[in-house]
Amino acid sequence: MLRYILTRAFSLGLSLILASVVIFALIEVIPGDPASYMMGLNATPENLAALRAELGLDAGPMARYLAWVGGMLTGDFGISYTYRVPVADLVADRIWVSLPLAIYALTLSTLIAFPIGIIAAARRATWADHGIMGATQLGIAVPNFWFAMLLVLVFAVNLRWFSAGGFPGWTDPAAAIKALTLPAVALALPQAAILARVMRSALLDTLDQDYIRTARAKGLSRAQTIRRHALCNALIPVLTIIGLQFSFLIAVAIIIENVFFLRGLGRLIFQGITQRDLIVVESVTMLLVFAVILVTFLIDLAYALVDPRLRRT
Repeated sequence: MLRYILTRAFSLGLSLILASVVIFALIEVIPGDPASYMMGLNATPENLAALRAELGLDAGPMARYLAWVGGMLTGDFGISYTYRVPVADLVADRIWVSLPLAIYALTLSTLIAFPIGIIAAARRATWADHGIMGATQLGIAVPNFWFAMLLVLVFAVNLRWFSAGGFPGWTDPAAAIKALTLPAVALALPQAAILARVMRSALLDTLDQDYIRTARAKGLSRAQTIRRHALCNALIPVLTIIGLQFSFLIAVAIIIENVFFLRGLGRLIFQGITQRDLIVVESVTMLLVFAVILVTFLIDLAYALVDPRLRRT
């Protein structure tokens, strides 16, 4: 088991190094000068040179990359070019929007997907199964940003049950949860459609096993067989998808956060791109990549604990 953990940890480290190189290279080659953006059109060459030196932009690419990576390893993500505050402070402020939003969306997704996935598997090849699978296919096909705008139109503009955007903070938890409800629903529905299909497929595979037929032969009903025997064994691939969806929801919430004007990590990246705040874009993107890779690593370890055969791979 220790060898398996060390092997996966080594792969994790290599993935992070490769991701940091790719992120730095892609962002650094984007046309545009942050100093010119900050100083405006009337800036003199002397002022631009002084600002570049202050921001560390006058150093070579390799020196900037090593300084950036070294800072992240010590918890120093650098100073934002635009806000002139540590990037770590911006992340600490914005993550209390993005993280609860991802948890809220994942909770809704799971609560929706589990029952309909179980119903579809229990009623295989019936009208209920076909209807659920058709609805989940539609849920996967509909873009979440379009669905988000539809939610705003119906529930914020017409019915006025929710606000169209903004976040009041966590001083009033009820108001905060209400503000995150529409964005969470917009994120949850496509993920619930995917999770429901995975749940149905995993449960159908389990129901075809010999021990399920034995349980039925002993007199258990189909519902009892699913609840007592099939469901637990079908949860392994489903839990894997849930883990991947959590990191995915944090990473791709940029569109939804901009639709609802939420001050989260996604909107911070978007603002950093438009303002040429390279250090913010690089650091926050790298943080999200680390979250995705870490969740994948933890899922691998959980799999190894459940199935010892994987430790030999």
